[in-house]
Amino acid sequence: MASIITTDHEVPHKSTVPANKDVLVKLFVRERDGTPLGLLPERKAVLMLHGRSVPTLAAFDLQHTSYSWAEHLAKAGYDVFMMDLQGSGRSPRPKMDDPRNASPANQNLLTPRPPGFIPGPANYKFQLNNSNSDRDELHTVVEYIRKTRNVDKVAFVGYSAGALTMGPYAVNNPTKVESLFLLAPVFPPDGTSTPPSTLPQPGFPMFLGTRWGLEQAWNRELGCDGQRELGIVEKAWAAVMESEPVGRTWGPPEGLNRIRNFVRWGWNKTTAKQGGVLGGSVPVLIVYGEHDATVNTSPPGPDPELNFSVPALYDAIDGDHKLMVKLACAGHTVVWETQHKNFHNLSKHWLKHLKVDGKTHGVFNMDTDGNLSPA
Repeated sequence: MASIITTDHEVPHKSTVPANKDVLVKLFVRERDGTPLGLLPERKAVLMLHGRSVPTLAAFDLQHTSYSWAEHLAKAGYDVFMMDLQGSGRSPRPKMDDPRNASPANQNLLTPRPPGFIPGPANYKFQLNNSNSDRDELHTVVEYIRKTRNVDKVAFVGYSAGALTMGPYAVNNPTKVESLFLLAPVFPPDGTSTPPSTLPQPGFPMFLGTRWGLEQAWNRELGCDGQRELGIVEKAWAAVMESEPVGRTWGPPEGLNRIRNFVRWGWNKTTAKQGGVLGGSVPVLIVYGEHDATVNTSPPGPDPELNFSVPALYDAIDGDHKLMVKLACAGHTVVWETQHKNFHNLSKHWLKHLKVDGKTHGVFNMDTDGNLSPA
């Protein structure tokens, strides 16, 4: 087995986030390269994109027993990249160092108060990022990987809200995306296709998350014994705080997680079908937990933007090269659950063969031992 070389990159990018538009920023990208020397012409590049509230290293590179997904793929000989979008993790977080720019509903969490902080309306009265700025940042990193690693295509791995960016990007750039692996993807089948008439949208740049809030949300999706190992909440929160230089000094002793507030569009049943790209030139594998109520909202509410369905994504994809696997005993936080080894292995097999159980089409269940059966 080749040794893994870990490199942290600062990828230059001309920002299209309204709060720091046209500023040359550096996007954080960690690379874990397991390509054996002498096989560089066969190197396969994999790019992993985080969700809404968990930064990339905590999601994909948790340094605890077997939880690092990126390390698992690197050990299999892949060149794995993990990126933070602006507003998350170790990439720039414009307007997010000011506690006044947190949601007014979250400002009570700032106890004790940061120096000079007086609760009140945001000093920057807009949402921070949007679908265009996120896709622009993804594009910059894709081009950086293609150029520096001399590859034509990059394999995509997206977790949760990462699907909102990677899905539409793949549809519009099929010659640059080899395949799409979506874990617990956010998909509003009836969401809007068009941007709002004005950007930035009024609001505030960020929410604040707590360790207890993480555990509470997770507890609601614990559907079986042994789904989460003892002490993993603390390990996960510590990893989030490692990428949180400012928020970890705010609020309660365990710190606060600054979560970017963004406006999104262009990911729904219309765009997923577009041009027959998904399931056509870009094969897709969708994986989700049976207890994941975050991306399967039931019963549906009145706002189509907040009604999510994973099976609706599978149905919306037009091409035949599409697969979906439901994991037993797993929720939305499956990256830190006991099923992690099974979907790590599934993703490794997918990247090599673009198949599940020898097939390129179909819906499957996976038990806690990693056994597959047709749904």
